This record gives sequence, structure tokens and C-alpha cells, in this order.
Amino acid sequence: MTIPHRRRRPSSTLTCSPREIWAREEAAAKRRALEEVFAHHVHAHKLPAPEREFAFHPERKWRFDFAWPSFWIAVELDGGTRSGGRHVRGQGFENDAEKMNAATALGWKVFRYTSAMVRSGHAITEVRVFLERAAGWP
Repeated sequence: MTIPHRRRRPSSTLTCSPREIWAREEAAAKRRALEEVFAHHVHAHKLPAPEREFAFHPERKWRFDFAWPSFWIAVELDGGTRSGGRHVRGQGFENDAEKMNAATALGWKVFRYTSAMVRSGHAITEVRVFLERAAGWP
């Protein structure tokens, strides 16, 4: 008896035009830059180092951009909010809602920030307060 081979779907990069591939790479570079700005702010404010790309769910492959597991606090950075990025379009928005609801059900406090909130310092100011409260710092 011969077992039929499952046909693999081609990877998304093989079915994309060069322009789409370039746009994805550019978006990924912007996202990495935004994460580095936030990481720099954490360091400059002398906050405990977060875990990056922290896998929080026991069954799904979901990850937080930044997490302080001992305090059950996580930060998600959402770029492209004004340019129609993934986080603000239909399916991407629904996927994010599912992830955030699952995190909340597990006991996580998840804070979401846009690129403008990170660059202005608003995000780190709030995160500092949340961590101080969670740790009982003065």
C-alpha cells in the first residue's frame, strides 16, 4: 500500500512579487528598529531586562515582543498603525485580538504601543510605572 504524499504549499515568498517581498523586508526592518528603540529605553531607565520574543502560551506559538514573566507583564509593539499595517487590517486585527484574549485568560497584563508612543517616550514611562507597582518599588 502506498501512502500518498501530502503536497506542500509553496512558501509565501515564492508566490509574492519582488515588490511584495521588498515591502515585507522593509516592514520587518522597521519593526526591528522600533524594538531596538524600546529596548534602549528599557536599558536607559535601568529597568529589569525583559525577555524578548517570549513564548507565553502552552499550546500556540504566540510570542510577546517583550515580557517580564516574574511580573506577568508583557509589551507588544504595533507598527504600521497609520499606514494600514497588519495590526489594523481585518484578519491581522482578529488574530491579535485572539492572542490578547488568550494572554489575558492566562493572567498576563499586556500593554500595546504604537511606534509614535515608543518614540515619544510615552510607552517606557507607562511601563516603568507598571513594573514599579508590580515589584512594589517605591
